Amino acid sequence: MSGSLGRVDPITLRFDAPLALRCGSAFGPYELKVETYGRLNAARSNAVLVCHALNASHHVAGLDAEGKPGWWDNLVGPGKALDTERFFVIGINNLGSCFGSTGPMHENPATGAPYGGDFPVVCVEDWVDAQQRVVQGHFGIERLAAVLGGSLGGMQALSWAMRYPGQLAHCLAIATAPSLSAQNLAFNEVARNAIVSDPDFHGGHFYAHGVLPARGLRLARMLGHITYLSDDVMESKFGRERSAADSFQIESYLRYQGDKFAGYFDANSYLLIQRALDQFDPAAEFGGDLTRAFAGARCKFLLASFSTDWRFSPARSREIVQALLDNGLEVSYAEIDAPHGHDAFLLDDARYHALLRHRFAQIAREVGA
Repeated sequence: MSGSLGRVDPITLRFDAPLALRCGSAFGPYELKVETYGRLNAARSNAVLVCHALNASHHVAGLDAEGKPGWWDNLVGPGKALDTERFFVIGINNLGSCFGSTGPMHENPATGAPYGGDFPVVCVEDWVDAQQRVVQGHFGIERLAAVLGGSLGGMQALSWAMRYPGQLAHCLAIATAPSLSAQNLAFNEVARNAIVSDPDFHGGHFYAHGVLPARGLRLARMLGHITYLSDDVMESKFGRERSAADSFQIESYLRYQGDKFAGYFDANSYLLIQRALDQFDPAAEFGGDLTRAFAGARCKFLLASFSTDWRFSPARSREIVQALLDNGLEVSYAEIDAPHGHDAFLLDDARYHALLRHRFAQIAREVGA
């Protein structure tokens, strides 16, 4: 039987040593918000790192102080697919996000004002390096049982396999891609323009003006939601039904999602994380050869995609699978016929959860959890 973790309180970790960033600068000191679930065993062999996507955070599972469940609470917890009675699960809010880790909203010690638009550019690889400091430096874990992530989180999981090949046994990358397609880059550029052209953006220094670029952030989120859902789901949920005489239900839904997002997410963090997503392309250093990019990887892989996900299509996951096979690595791949689009990785599809439950049961046997 699966159960609830109940209330979970995060911890804040401070790192005084600067973090070397891919952009060429060094950043520090900085803080990261972290949550953990379950217990680390004596051998420190049962730890699983969960990497979050664009608008998620360290709050993966359980209930926060306001009673809100974690963004993957349906997957992580006692008796669930990622069973916290067997595994020690770590969630880390990435550098530059807006849920407690150091980001654009925080004070720049050089100026005494919020970083705003002056926050340094960070990449997926920078997040992974910061996560590795938490895993090894704070928790003393030399080798993770697994790194798990969906969407942008899946990119981080893949980066772990390339950057720290000896420090994870399994990489589970769900609904992800080895890089963004031109179409995805185009969607992100439109979303970016919606924010930076908002008169209240002020070059990212809107905090000093006491305003928020809510209109731009609202539009960016509305555009994003269109890409997260499949055409079939939109049609079945909304069709041409009206919520008022002059408004379709899909319009009301998008406005609601945009308003909600603009009320809790920081515009600078959105731009920063989205740019990291755009820049992820491990094959670029190898002349576009993804096989060579994975040449140093040594862990076992599980990739899963969803048939109606047109944002990160199954074809992109198959590119990764082929590169891994080219390197003689052990890889499993599941392509799940689900109607939900990109959001499927967050939902309760029974086949998807059974797949992850089976894989984590296998990992538990390997590490004696």
